[in-house]
Amino acid sequence: MTQPILDIRDVSLSFGSFKALDGVTLAVSPGERLALLGHNGAGKSTLFKAVLGFLAQGEGTITVAGHRPGSDVARIAMSYLPEVVSFPQSLTGREVLAYFSGLRGASRSEIDGLLDRVGLADAADRRVRTYSKGMRQRLGLAQALIGAPRLLLLDEPTSGLDPVSRHDFYTVIAEAAARGCAVLLSSHGLEEVQGQTDRVAILSRGRLRASGTLAELAAAAALRTTIRVTAKKGHADRLQADLGGRRMNGCRLEIECAPDAKLGLLLQLGHHREALHEIDVFAPSLNDIYRYFSDTKGDQP
Repeated sequence: MTQPILDIRDVSLSFGSFKALDGVTLAVSPGERLALLGHNGAGKSTLFKAVLGFLAQGEGTITVAGHRPGSDVARIAMSYLPEVVSFPQSLTGREVLAYFSGLRGASRSEIDGLLDRVGLADAADRRVRTYSKGMRQRLGLAQALIGAPRLLLLDEPTSGLDPVSRHDFYTVIAEAAARGCAVLLSSHGLEEVQGQTDRVAILSRGRLRASGTLAELAAAAALRTTIRVTAKKGHADRLQADLGGRRMNGCRLEIECAPDAKLGLLLQLGHHREALHEIDVFAPSLNDIYRYFSDTKGDQP
C-alpha cells in the first residue's frame, strides 16, 4: 500500500477556549488531488498553517513525507500557494522564479518551461508591478512547481483567475498529480472543484464531517438521483401512472430515486421507449453533498 505524503492523525488545536481543529484525520497519497471544503472559520487555514509548521498542533500528529512539519525534509518536500501572492514589485517574472529556484536548490533550466506552462512566457521579462492579480497568481503557481515538489498546498488558488485561466490551472495541477505529486487545495468554488479532484473533505467548526469521492459521499448521505423524462405528445399521463414522479410543463416528469435504484428505473423506462422523447439523469452535485455534511444542525454533539 502506498504511504501518504501528507498524513494527519487525530489533530486538535485550540486558541484559548476556542477549538479550531477537533480530532481531524486526513491523508493525501502520491498522485492524489484532495479538495478541502468548508465555510469561513471552518478550520481550513488553521490546518494549512499546522501542515506548514507555523502552528504546533495541541494533540495528534502530522507528517509530511514521513517527517514533522517545519523540518528540513518537510519544507523541501512541499510547496505552498496562498490565496494572495506577493512578490517584489521591481523584479521580472523570470527573476522571481530564478530567486526561488536558488532558495530551493533547483535548476534554473526549468524556468522558461514553467513560465510557458502557466501562460506567462510573453510577460517573463516584465516587472511584477505591471502584472494583473491573475498574472501574479499564475506566477505563484509556477513558483510552487519549482523543483517538482512531492506535496502542493494550494489555498484558494484560483482567486483572481478568469474561467479560461481556471481551466488551465487545473490542467497544470492534473499534470503535477500525474507525475506523482500529492495535492491538497482549499476552495469555495464548489462548481469548479467538482470533476477536478479525486476526493473531497468537508470541515465544519473544526471537525472533519466527511471525506471520500463524490459517489461515496452521495451514497453516505443517501442523496437522491433525479431522472427527468420528456414524453412524446399524448404519452405523459401513462408514463406518470406507471412510474410516478412529479409532472412538469405538461409533457415532462421528474422522478427521484435512491442511487442504487437508478438502473432499475432506467430499465423500466426502456420498456416505454416508444413514449419517450428524452431522458436526463442528474446525480447529486458537490453543492448538494456540501450542504448536507456542513449543515450546522449536524454540529450538535
